Amino acid sequence: MSNNITSRRNWLKQGALFAGGLMGAPALMSELKARPAFGMTPYRGKYNLQEYHMAPPDFSKIKVRLLANENPYGPSPKAIKAIAESASKGNRYVYSSSRKMEEMLAEKEGVKPENILLGPGSTDLLEKTAIVRCMNGGNVISAEPAYMSLVNTSRSVGATWKNIPLKADYAHDLDAMADAIDSDTKLVYICNPNNPTGTITPSNEIMAFGRKAADKAPVFIDEAYIELAMDPEVKTAVGLVNEGKDVIIARTFSKLHGMAGLRIGYMVAQPERIKSIKDMVRTEMGISVTSMEGAMASLADTEFQEKTQTLNQECREYTMGELKSMGFEPYPSYTSFIMFPVDMPTDKLMYAMVDKGIGIRTYNINDQPYCRVSMGTMDEMKQFTTALAQVFDKATVQAGGK
Repeated sequence: MSNNITSRRNWLKQGALFAGGLMGAPALMSELKARPAFGMTPYRGKYNLQEYHMAPPDFSKIKVRLLANENPYGPSPKAIKAIAESASKGNRYVYSSSRKMEEMLAEKEGVKPENILLGPGSTDLLEKTAIVRCMNGGNVISAEPAYMSLVNTSRSVGATWKNIPLKADYAHDLDAMADAIDSDTKLVYICNPNNPTGTITPSNEIMAFGRKAADKAPVFIDEAYIELAMDPEVKTAVGLVNEGKDVIIARTFSKLHGMAGLRIGYMVAQPERIKSIKDMVRTEMGISVTSMEGAMASLADTEFQEKTQTLNQECREYTMGELKSMGFEPYPSYTSFIMFPVDMPTDKLMYAMVDKGIGIRTYNINDQPYCRVSMGTMDEMKQFTTALAQVFDKATVQAGGK
């Protein structure tokens, strides 16, 4: 292992300081923020250290599915009704309904309809943007670890990746990302809140970064989880589009709206950026009329959205507390999942949990194993904490969910 890689003991000590709220000493904070959270080497050296395992091929043992950041409460009842009623329109393309949805989303985001591009999920839009921008090479810049769809697609069509390790407070190192931009940079990708860590980069820092960096290269900000943050300080960066900046904001109906399997998402961007994508690939053709009608109904169902936000937060707080009571050090989460380091090989942990009927996702990052657990219902989270305690032979406060 490289000398640049932080020792596991120091890393855990560092994580404990944040988990315990010991952030008052300026000298300590200055030292920690100077180091990457994962002890990784930036793009000039070793990278691509993230590996994950989701589940064995046989899903039959999994009774509690906490492995894919899905909404356990959705879709909205109003969306289900709209989907059923629109099935008779299945012989038609979505052209007319897509225009209506673009208008609804433009009103929601405070932009114009020409700033909206629809697609079958935000991942589809990430990947198509990567293809359009990187088909002739160049480089993309992102944090590491991060959601890898845009990066992997960019690399598959010929681009190189400049990976910038997260800072010690688990935020994006925006200064380092800005320094990495050069004349060959095709995209700067920011996932905020970040997946798989669940952590946040302050909104004011994102806005300041976008105002400067977007003059050099398009900045793609993936906000798939932002509606689940439940923190007044966490704000969308969509205002940068209204400021005329070359910034792309991606959103999805997979999380808050519970429509992961129905595949619908959108981006907010400058009309010329949207045109550059639509000139190369078709995005709306991948959307079914039933998904489109369901999404529009879900947009209007604010009661369901608020219920999801509240229940997700309750489960997140419960799980955080249980993990800490068992001695784990979970990252602060603003999403529908929690990530934490473990002292067990990832495949061993995954299969041990599957044997107890619990599906999770595990990661190896820089030779350190991690567990990432998605938020289910409260009963499911109690089943998860009970099973985890048994696997690690630890006590849990809410054993068996009683």
